[in-house]
Amino acid sequence: MNVASSRSCGECTLCCKVMAIETLTKPAGSWCTHCRSGQGCLIHAERPAECRAYSCLWLVDDRLGPHWKPSKSRLVLTTSEDGIEIRCDPGFPEAWRKEPYRSQIRQWAASGETHDVTVLIVIGERMILVTEEQEFDLGIVRPDQRIVRELEGTRCVGATLVEASELE
Repeated sequence: MNVASSRSCGECTLCCKVMAIETLTKPAGSWCTHCRSGQGCLIHAERPAECRAYSCLWLVDDRLGPHWKPSKSRLVLTTSEDGIEIRCDPGFPEAWRKEPYRSQIRQWAASGETHDVTVLIVIGERMILVTEEQEFDLGIVRPDQRIVRELEGTRCVGATLVEASELE
């Protein structure tokens, strides 16, 4: 990953809406009560550790052009243990389907299938697994559930949800 230290959030506060913040019991998809449009975080100096540690991919990866800035794209890109998550502003749930985002997401999905990396669209609690050839709308995914992919070689041909306890 290429660090782009010249980037800053500026007016962008979309992560304060799309991300869950456990410490503040803030669910994904709703605005943080400490966020003010055009001002940012009202408790910035005392914000929770999970907020301090967070940076979206647009801030840290200079391969993502200016059109990927969350305030413009309405998408917040993050990494997970097994891939990339594209978190949509719930007010713009189809933002990821617009160009140039859709084509790039499909490219990541195609590459991901050969490198065992998942590409997930997250809209609130709803998740869509994107592959090179299709989309698997998984609906609402609870924290105690896991996504299990059905593979033919490296190609994903199905996806289901299972209880995390069933995988242990």
